[in-house]
Amino acid sequence: MRITREILLKIARETAAQRVKVSRRLVCIYLVGSCLTETQPLLGGTTDIDLVMIHDTEPNQEREVVRLSDEVHLDISHYSQDLFHQPRHLRIDPWLGPFIYNKPLVLHDSNHWFDYNQAATGAQFQQADNVLARSRALADLARRGWMDLSFGSAPDHRRKVYGFLKALENAGNAIASLTGVPLTERRFLVQFPQRALAIGRQDLSAGLVSLLASEVEVSDETWESWLAGWDQALQSVAQVEGCPPRLHPTRRGYYLRAAAALWEEHPTAAFWLLMRTWTLAVYHLPADSPSILPWQEACRTAGLDKAHFGARLEALDAYLDSVEEALDRWGQINGVVSTPDI
Repeated sequence: MRITREILLKIARETAAQRVKVSRRLVCIYLVGSCLTETQPLLGGTTDIDLVMIHDTEPNQEREVVRLSDEVHLDISHYSQDLFHQPRHLRIDPWLGPFIYNKPLVLHDSNHWFDYNQAATGAQFQQADNVLARSRALADLARRGWMDLSFGSAPDHRRKVYGFLKALENAGNAIASLTGVPLTERRFLVQFPQRALAIGRQDLSAGLVSLLASEVEVSDETWESWLAGWDQALQSVAQVEGCPPRLHPTRRGYYLRAAAALWEEHPTAAFWLLMRTWTLAVYHLPADSPSILPWQEACRTAGLDKAHFGARLEALDAYLDSVEEALDRWGQINGVVSTPDI
């Protein structure tokens, strides 16, 4: 069957209607993500349908993945309405706020819950001090991640590499949030150069790529061996108790086929997707799992192994300085006056 945006929207509406029939605890359901924002939501012939469900009590789970076919699955985030009890705070929340403000498709809205929260969030949402606060929240997370890596005592290198990549993601999204919603995983490095260009800091795009893989050139043969190792790790972690929802077996093709599609025109974006999810997978595997060995070899090739990690952390420190300076400069240009430390 040919998958179109219209079909995906129809599935979203039907899913919402079915869930409301089953549970009276649902206050609101809305659709976000590529089905709304992309004219071609499929990447590598696959996509997910991102739904947010708000409950009047604490939900039983935070995230739910539901397979629909090999090409499409539901990715559902569950929240309690208590999280939104002060909607003005959403103006400076770097994730919840932007996706409420940017007109998601509302599929169920009990007692105008969404209308109220969007109106309260939207007031002054694009005011420069609120924009900068959202970006600085992400930059602070990146800096905190660097500090944990630099001064912490975590012995497991898998954890260190994952923390490094998470710091890169937060740093990139600190810049991206100045001109739009945060960037999500599969298209992160496809879209980040445009966001850096939008504030006149193309160097931050090149700098992030350098931190990810330095100046490594990867042959097609090496790439294929990485894909095989990555696939093995994804299959292995799916059997582990406590496997993260992000690595649900249904999402295996969603990642693999997207990376294969990106490799030809956006190899660094493909590597980002591979390394982020591969690292998360091996982090949740037993320390003696043979699936970890191919990942370690990929880290050596990319300069993310133990021998080179100290130098990469120093480079991350300098990069975060540049991100923080870019935010300060943006604030100055847009009339945001920093509050002096007391």
